[in-house]
Amino acid sequence: MTKFNPVTEELLAELRAVVGDEFVKCDEETLNRYKSDEEPDPKFHHLPEVVVWPGCTEEVAAVMKLANKYLVPVTPRGGGTSVSRGAIPVCGGIVLMIERMDKIIEIDPDAMFMKVQAGARTVEIQKLANQHGLLYAGDPCSAESCLIGGNLATNAGGNKAVRYGTTRHQVYSIEVVTPTGEITTLGSRLKKCSTGYCLEQLIMGSEGTLGIITGATLKLLPLCPYRVDILAIFTEVQKAVNLVPMLVKAGLNPTSIEFMDNGFVRAASDYSELRLPHYEDGSYVIVTVETYNEDELEMKMEKLDEICTEAGATDVVEADERVWKVRRNCLEGSKALSKVSVSDDLVVPVDQIAVCLNHLGEVAKDFKFKIMALAHAGDGNLHFNMLKMDMTDEEWESEVSRFHAIAYPYVYSLGGRLSGEHGIGALKVKALQDYCDPVEMQIMKTIKKAMDPNNVLNPMKLIDASND
Repeated sequence: MTKFNPVTEELLAELRAVVGDEFVKCDEETLNRYKSDEEPDPKFHHLPEVVVWPGCTEEVAAVMKLANKYLVPVTPRGGGTSVSRGAIPVCGGIVLMIERMDKIIEIDPDAMFMKVQAGARTVEIQKLANQHGLLYAGDPCSAESCLIGGNLATNAGGNKAVRYGTTRHQVYSIEVVTPTGEITTLGSRLKKCSTGYCLEQLIMGSEGTLGIITGATLKLLPLCPYRVDILAIFTEVQKAVNLVPMLVKAGLNPTSIEFMDNGFVRAASDYSELRLPHYEDGSYVIVTVETYNEDELEMKMEKLDEICTEAGATDVVEADERVWKVRRNCLEGSKALSKVSVSDDLVVPVDQIAVCLNHLGEVAKDFKFKIMALAHAGDGNLHFNMLKMDMTDEEWESEVSRFHAIAYPYVYSLGGRLSGEHGIGALKVKALQDYCDPVEMQIMKTIKKAMDPNNVLNPMKLIDASND
């Protein structure tokens, strides 16, 4: 591991000169607040040595220059909603907050774009776009609390990805501070471009290891005036997962296809204090269809009902806000059952999702932990949530490792990968090293070394570049 220097009084003084005394804190309460993100296990928490709140891109750049000067690591942090330990300062040092940079700078309804700072809340971006009859299509499940900079850094997915793509598909350009403290804008407001490397796409999804995104120009789309949400309820999981390829092949172009097994249905319903149909035995598939034409919506609704019935749905009903509340509370519902859990974020080709869910669901029956399955089924992204229940720490760690030793190579054999939207963070660094093609891994390490020669920006996340 790279040997970093401790934060000194001299560095603190220079940080205060950059961002102001009130925005540099190293008291015990503050450090404890930022020792973790959504990681529930205190064993993986790490205290930073100082937390700073820059107010502009130039201040972010100045902080990065100081980090290189003093050889101190920097962990960028947005809303802290990472579930892959992506915002934990595993090497101590500086936690750099972007939340002060929260302005929506401009919206142009005619040209359909929006300029934002990285600390703007995703939900506020969505709301402003809607007010102008437009759509910002990025829609991670944590949209109420996450910040757009974190969405960009992790290439966040979410409910609408099956139709509109992930976060990187919603962006024209980004403003970036490099690991060495230089400022640049990557990308441009163009429909197409073949001018040099596509560097904005490289930075997005790099999880804050290749640069700190401080602003972006986002693409907006016309807002579909007609929408329907359908809840298909199945009492047999096999029939529920078999529905997905049927929907994809039907040409309905759904906005989302969400799957929840009965474990998640019950946990999230309990947390939400709701009782929906077949609470005791149902698995849910929620399908959203949007159109620009009312007649087209009617046609698609009829076709959707036919397909769900043909697939063996026990009930097919129109989904209201209660259904989406249950879906949004899946993670919180599982936390109510166990404070220690692991949420896998596996992704496979869409045509393989039913095969994968069935196989790993059967494999999991031989393990001691409780497992629940959730999926953005329309884009092949599935989440196995393993809960620690009546087990020692040693048993828990052994069981999770044993399951991963089966699940990860199986997913790769299907053409899948370790993460569809959560990212690698600090959680899966070793797993990525083990399963990634060696040439691909070397390319990533070469890029990291070239851009961050001192390895100060978010070290030990995504890849371990400390020994290269």
